[in-house]
Amino acid sequence: MPSAQDPFRRPVDHDPHCCPPGLGRPHPDIEAAGAALPGRRGVLTGAAALVAAGWAAPALADDDVERPDHHGQRKRTRVRLTVLGTTDLHGNVFNWDYYKNAPYDDAKHNDIGIAKVATLVKAARKELRKKKRPSLLLDAGDTIQGTPLAYYYARIAPITKGGEHPMATAMNLMKYDAAALGNHEFNYGIDTLRTWESQLDHPLLGANVLDPATGRPVFRPYVIKKVRAKGHTIKVGILGLVTPGVAIWDKANVSGKMTFNGLVEQAKVFVPEMKKKGCDLVIVSAHSGMDTSSSYGDALPYPENASSLVAEQVPDIDAILVGHAHQEIPERFVTNAKTGKQVLLCEPYYWGMRLAVMNLTVEYHARKKSWRLVRARSHLLNSNVAKENGKVAKAIRGRHDKVVAYVNAPIGTSTSAMSAARSVVEDVPIIDFIQYVQAGAVKAALTGPDAALPVLSEAAPFNRAASFPQGQVSVRDVAGLYIYDNTLLGVRITGADVKAYLEWSAAYFKKQSGGGPYTVDQLTNATTPQAPTGIPDYNFDSIRGLDKHLTYVIDVGQDVGSRILHLQYDGVDVDPAAQFVLAVNNYRQSGGGGFPAVKTAPVVYNAQVEIRQLLIDWVTANHTIDPATFASVDWKLVYNDAPVVIS
Repeated sequence: MPSAQDPFRRPVDHDPHCCPPGLGRPHPDIEAAGAALPGRRGVLTGAAALVAAGWAAPALADDDVERPDHHGQRKRTRVRLTVLGTTDLHGNVFNWDYYKNAPYDDAKHNDIGIAKVATLVKAARKELRKKKRPSLLLDAGDTIQGTPLAYYYARIAPITKGGEHPMATAMNLMKYDAAALGNHEFNYGIDTLRTWESQLDHPLLGANVLDPATGRPVFRPYVIKKVRAKGHTIKVGILGLVTPGVAIWDKANVSGKMTFNGLVEQAKVFVPEMKKKGCDLVIVSAHSGMDTSSSYGDALPYPENASSLVAEQVPDIDAILVGHAHQEIPERFVTNAKTGKQVLLCEPYYWGMRLAVMNLTVEYHARKKSWRLVRARSHLLNSNVAKENGKVAKAIRGRHDKVVAYVNAPIGTSTSAMSAARSVVEDVPIIDFIQYVQAGAVKAALTGPDAALPVLSEAAPFNRAASFPQGQVSVRDVAGLYIYDNTLLGVRITGADVKAYLEWSAAYFKKQSGGGPYTVDQLTNATTPQAPTGIPDYNFDSIRGLDKHLTYVIDVGQDVGSRILHLQYDGVDVDPAAQFVLAVNNYRQSGGGGFPAVKTAPVVYNAQVEIRQLLIDWVTANHTIDPATFASVDWKLVYNDAPVVIS
């Protein structure tokens, strides 16, 4: 499960007032390729794709051209370095939705995949070479998790047993200069991460991932690249940082092996070191969101999202490529508190939908024999106009086809159709199925006194588009229901803990002044384009019992903290002192979402089994998914004890 991310984000917002005359004129190659026609997506290559994607932007003014000043003197030598950037690719190579078995599409007709980005990168480099302008290509993390393609080469045909990871193949073909670690790089364990790192032709940076014994980074903290332009060499330092939330979300993989310092704290260590080594420019690739916040509350002394804090509090940084939050931020400036310098930040959305273009113009001071940043601008290119890069597509097509065959293989049948569409406002059978399988796995493994305790199970709606058809069910259907790589644990909690947990979850709903009717959006505080800081669906948990029913109502007319009423187990009010075992995912148990009790509760089961695979294995073994086996309505929304009317 991600830490604080959701695909529903606002569209790109370019400033219409800062485009110099002439920059908006169409490139002749566009009309020749037909790109100006409405609805044409993914058909362009070369300059046509580049300009259609948004290359002609104010950040590309010829500010590195030497012109006489009004005294007839020549200006000092100027060079513009273009930094191209991606982030949160999450295992997406092709514009393909493995869960729908169809090309990816969304309401704004975004396309995804590094193969499309590769076309833009190739074209951008060609245009820059024509003008003898240097460039670098960076990534800000979360690369090897997020699609069945990534899962397949971590778990089904793991790269630890041979073969190159598809994302390594693609990134090597594109000749990245450096990449930062993302938190999801740790999901499959250190062996998988180190194997992937060894396959990359570029350095994988993580300055704040430390050895607990020495306090020194266990990954390369930074790299210094030398770029040539106009007969000069410019030293560009690239620092990599990752959100410290890894310590919580992947505790089982990193505990005792790695610790995670704050981004600001570690940048203060290494930026001065990079400057002492002669870096003319310092660029940070930060897998940490723009605006300061943490999904884990105060569980760690360092914020999850800290990119703007790094810009504000650490001197001598020129630009930051931002990742992790899945936001589309073409350009933002943060003033450094010590120097007063404006630091450029840019975040290119996620899954390869955008390519960041950061243009840094530096001026050479002969007397000081150094370069000084004089201008910084950035914008984003939209990959939906681009055709897939042929070399990348050809290199990975065979592996993609294997995964498509794997996820579409039938593994059982469902006696009726089930959908998660209304799972945020109703107790639906498809969520009961997750809870049932989780609880059964925990129950079967309990020993000693814990084996006598009643078992409960939590689950959240990860994907409202998920469904099981009536009839054959495939791996794809099950994987689409549980889209994260969480593992299953069992923790011992009390009746009071159960109520506190559910009260926390019920904050997902807005307080209402009547019984409806309401739309789903009117009822929830869910993350939407209009409310990007709302509560994600994956932080709305419900709980059910295994052998006996746990029942309750959520009164949306009450204040947060007083919404759970009539909490009963087997028809009897839950005793606050009663003991239960709760089947819970590792993200939640490690503090993700800030839910009470589970982080400190005694762990009675932890076999490191992935929940998605448990679901797949259950269907494979039992063949038939029959709601009569597991479905029941154990919770509902009410207002003053009357059911809420939901349209």
